[in-house]
Amino acid sequence: MTNENSNQGNDEEQSFADLLDSYSDGMNEDIRVGDQIKGEIISVGKDTVYVDTGTKIDGVIEKNELIDKNGEFSLKTGDILELYVVSFDGNEIRLSKALTGVGNLRLLEEAFQSSVPVEGKVKNTVKGGFQVEISQRRAFCPISQMDLRYVENPDDYVGSNYTFMITRYEENGRNIVVSRREILEKEQRESQKRFLSEIQVGSNLHGRVTKLMPYGIFVELLPGLDGMVHISELSWSRVEKPDEVVTVNDPVEVKVIEMEPARENASPKISLSLKQVTEDPWDRVSETFQEGEKIQGKVKRCAGFGAFVEITPGIEGLVHISEMSYAKRIMKPEDVVEVGETVTVMIKEIDADKRRISLSMKDADGNPWEDIEEKIKIGDAVEGTLEKSERFGYFVNLQPGITGLLPNSKIKGSQERASIEKLKPGDPIKVIVEEINVPEHKMTLGTSSLKEEGDWKKFSKTQGSPFGSLGDKLQQALNSKDDNPENS
Repeated sequence: MTNENSNQGNDEEQSFADLLDSYSDGMNEDIRVGDQIKGEIISVGKDTVYVDTGTKIDGVIEKNELIDKNGEFSLKTGDILELYVVSFDGNEIRLSKALTGVGNLRLLEEAFQSSVPVEGKVKNTVKGGFQVEISQRRAFCPISQMDLRYVENPDDYVGSNYTFMITRYEENGRNIVVSRREILEKEQRESQKRFLSEIQVGSNLHGRVTKLMPYGIFVELLPGLDGMVHISELSWSRVEKPDEVVTVNDPVEVKVIEMEPARENASPKISLSLKQVTEDPWDRVSETFQEGEKIQGKVKRCAGFGAFVEITPGIEGLVHISEMSYAKRIMKPEDVVEVGETVTVMIKEIDADKRRISLSMKDADGNPWEDIEEKIKIGDAVEGTLEKSERFGYFVNLQPGITGLLPNSKIKGSQERASIEKLKPGDPIKVIVEEINVPEHKMTLGTSSLKEEGDWKKFSKTQGSPFGSLGDKLQQALNSKDDNPENS
């Protein structure tokens, strides 16, 4: 019985020893001051936080070291921390985000050799930089190493506590040089790496405009990480210069449209779009506008054949030069409109597939031919203005938008032929309305003298005038002369 109990005890001791060995095998006992470890929070106490160090001994860090920028402790059990070993005596592992407080030169030297961050207070400015107190030791931080950006006002840093990296440790600690920039650059790289792993093409991001260039703008997505918005991606509307849309320091929302992997010692190229954050207005153009609708728009640019008018941001239509006015003949768009002017137009045609809209300014003003037969009757004697002369006749403007043709054949027998041929554009002229063609917007005119002459002939025949036959022969002779080109 005794032997059995003895054997059982030996088995239990061996089993416990095996278990302990198995536990120890999974632990990393090779840990030294200055080592950086990554561990999981296993417990949160009132003043301290316990972290799994990967050894048999848990690490301890002061809770106030883990307070965030808002003055709150937001960590929880299971969170992973990257910390430094600041002391290890075999029974306790003290952890910290950096070496702090009163220390000896050995710790500072180990921090330098192991690249362990140290905490220091900026005491005052000196020539070329700052005097920093670290563990009651005096150190120097060059002004270029205090921040990532240019230090405009050094006094702003005096009195503040920062984390530094010791870059030079000489003369047994009498010459210590530190850099805050190295810490910031490392944090920046890690932050950018996390950021880039989370975003993808199609992601919407918030940023700040940092630079305007003729070809586009640069947007800071993260400190040290910019993306570019090409000028064609600034707006659905046509943009000539970036400052028409944004200014430096403007907060903007952008969409990632392309990403190129980072090359050695260079940031990745990120192409962004400002306009694609919102819906393409052409996707709903047929729902937004209807043919025949009268609207207002802004003249964006002029071309030889017409003017482009923006009727809503991102939607431009063309007013062809022939659609600019019923009232007068237009030779160039600038005679009627100027860039930036607001005009009233009518939508004539929408082609959403080809992204084209035909507009008319003259139809928006109203077609003067629609009620012309109520205002002017065939046979009316009216006064107009000569617009221009052609080899086949004269164009006469009777009222805004209404122009008729006085053919050469109508003035051959007119007593006013000589005077008409002397007229210049803009001169007044009296005519007779002989024909009105509303669908084709055409009107044929005659001279007022022909009407008077016709009345006189009619009168002379009814009265039996002895001059009737002589007058007829004289008129025939005149007509014969006009019809013979050699007499012209």
